[in-house]
Amino acid sequence: MSKVIIYSTPTCHWCHMAKEYFKSKGVEYEDINVAGNVEKQKELVQKSGQFGVPVIFIDDKMILGFDRAKINQYLNIS
Repeated sequence: MSKVIIYSTPTCHWCHMAKEYFKSKGVEYEDINVAGNVEKQKELVQKSGQFGVPVIFIDDKMILGFDRAKINQYLNIS
C-alpha cells in the first residue's frame, strides 16, 4: 500500500476535495496542517519549492494541487 501525505490548511477548498476523494476511495492518508505551523511550512517549501496547498506525496511522487488523474495513476485506482 502506498504512503499518502497531504499538506493542507483548514480553509483550502482543494485540500478538502482531495481528502474527501481519498476517503471515497478508501485511501488512508496523513494530513499535515501547515496553517500556523512554521516548522511544517518550512518543510513544505523545502520539499515542494512552493507554499501553495494542497501538496500531495504518494510514496516519493509529488502532486501539486488536487490532480485526480495523477492521484489515480500513482495509486493505480480508477
